[in-house]
Amino acid sequence: MIFKRRNPKGLLRTVAEFFWPRGGWRRAATYVLHRMRRLPDSPERIARGIAIGSFVSFLPLYGLHFTTGALLAWILRGNILAALLGTFYGNPITFPVMAVTALELGHWLLGTGTMVSFTEAMTAIGQASGELTHNLMAIVTDQRAHWYRLSGFFWRVFLPYMIGGVIIGLPSAVAIYFLHLPLVRAYQRGRQKRLKQRFEAARRRQQSHEPGDKT
Repeated sequence: MIFKRRNPKGLLRTVAEFFWPRGGWRRAATYVLHRMRRLPDSPERIARGIAIGSFVSFLPLYGLHFTTGALLAWILRGNILAALLGTFYGNPITFPVMAVTALELGHWLLGTGTMVSFTEAMTAIGQASGELTHNLMAIVTDQRAHWYRLSGFFWRVFLPYMIGGVIIGLPSAVAIYFLHLPLVRAYQRGRQKRLKQRFEAARRRQQSHEPGDKT
């Protein structure tokens, strides 16, 4: 295959690079921001897509952040690729802060007084995902579904996480939109200026190599 890696990455290396990319998170963040600004779309649509992707990162939809971000970007007329890149705001460094803050706020608003740590929340999400898969398979097999476990997960983790995530994510997305909008505009103006300068320089070089008129 043309695009196949010559030396495929092993499982341990893949997991390690998920938590610490090659070159570090600073280099990874710089690359993502660079890709965001180079997208061929209006600054408003790009900034809207980035904001949507960041908002989705606050929600307990692990495994569905890309899909949800793309769908919301399509509905709200944001740049879909920018929304996918915007989910980079949710990463192994920021997820614990997002999750704990959203959970505590959600439980406080619901008045449950329950405390759920990040590790407990991620474990519960993983177990719920496996339980949901099992129950869906039970529809076409002779296995027995257990919905009561998912009910407990919904009230203890998912609902407070979703409520807190939406409340925190919305103002964060608005702030990210207004932060990136002037940056994208400035980048696009600078890029257009550089392209114009290159075009004019190439035209001058071409004119200088053209033979003069013969009389």
